[in-house]
Amino acid sequence: MAQDYRIISSDSHLQVAAERWTPHVPAKYRDQAPRTVELPDGGHATVVVEGKKQIFHGGLTGRPYENRWPNGGRFDTSPGAGSAEQRLREQDIDGVDGEIMFTYPAGIGYYRGIKDDAAYKAMIHAWNEWLAEEYCPVAPERLVGMGMLPDTGLEDAMAELEYCARMGFKGVCLNKYPSGEEVPTPEDDRFWAAALDLNMPLAVHVCFAGGHSGAPPFRHKRDPKEVSSGVDAFTKFTMYAVRGAGNALQMIFSGVFDRFPRLHLYFAETQVGWIPNFLEILDDQYDRHIHWAERLLEMKKLDRLPSEYIREHFWWGFMRNAVGVRNRYEIGVERMMWATDFPHAESDWPESQKIIDEIFEGVPEDEKRRMLGGNSVEYFHLDPTPPARTEAPAGVAAVS
Repeated sequence: MAQDYRIISSDSHLQVAAERWTPHVPAKYRDQAPRTVELPDGGHATVVVEGKKQIFHGGLTGRPYENRWPNGGRFDTSPGAGSAEQRLREQDIDGVDGEIMFTYPAGIGYYRGIKDDAAYKAMIHAWNEWLAEEYCPVAPERLVGMGMLPDTGLEDAMAELEYCARMGFKGVCLNKYPSGEEVPTPEDDRFWAAALDLNMPLAVHVCFAGGHSGAPPFRHKRDPKEVSSGVDAFTKFTMYAVRGAGNALQMIFSGVFDRFPRLHLYFAETQVGWIPNFLEILDDQYDRHIHWAERLLEMKKLDRLPSEYIREHFWWGFMRNAVGVRNRYEIGVERMMWATDFPHAESDWPESQKIIDEIFEGVPEDEKRRMLGGNSVEYFHLDPTPPARTEAPAGVAAVS
């Protein structure tokens, strides 16, 4: 029977040669733009920003694991590195109906290697312009590019958010808080309010800059070194946080969701098997430490348990994570988004259907369809109707 729902990768990447999009960079900044260079091993795949090299590991996807190789990748021959039309054919080969696509290489932070703020912002805008005018319009319900936002301050983030909304982006990706800080600030509230007014979905790839695991910074009203013998309650709460979870707690304990109860964030590529353990220990640590933290650090008690905020306000991306799927009721079926991570090394393209069968074995159909695409459709306001797929190339069976 034909599949009657969409399979969407909630975290894929655009891994294209810089020359595809840098014509959108204003002429006065083009000498600072990324460019492709040849490597001695024949690899095509280095992009340079102010002398900083990012090697393109094109040989780490599209092959059996035993044949993968990190060297020698080329933009003109590797999967996931071509035109929009090529990308649609690659989706069809993999049995995928659409992708939520984040930037490459190395995320927004890579472009921050450009020291000139004006040039840096021009790169961000040029990428967004290329997505909006050239790449995504080829199939806007299948090529769902996330707009990039600069981290040079609130006004710059607001301006690019508004541009992305005008151009019809389905979501934007934050690298830091809107103010450009690594902690929530009161001025961020203007951005959160605007995102809600614009009905713009917000995404974070893995985590905000500097927060892969453990405790990101947190600004207490009183210094723990002065009033609590150096014991910081926030580090207790984030003791078992992984990837974006520390950022989630920054926002929760800064009162963001009390001020904006309709605000949500999606953290891509986090895997999810760790979440039940994290939530259990989070609530336990909160109960143990919030009382003295309120007295000594003037840390405000939450209106409910922190795990309840997590479950209500955050979505999480995962790939080959059968443990996470088995623990879906502890995480929330409606908060989990499957992804391929194509064309990065964690991708199993063109064998994603085998991975889906493996990790979703025994999962009820309604839950499976939610995690494979329904949650992405709802979060990013996509059309739920499966598109007609093109004919797969000879030797590759299309998935129906």
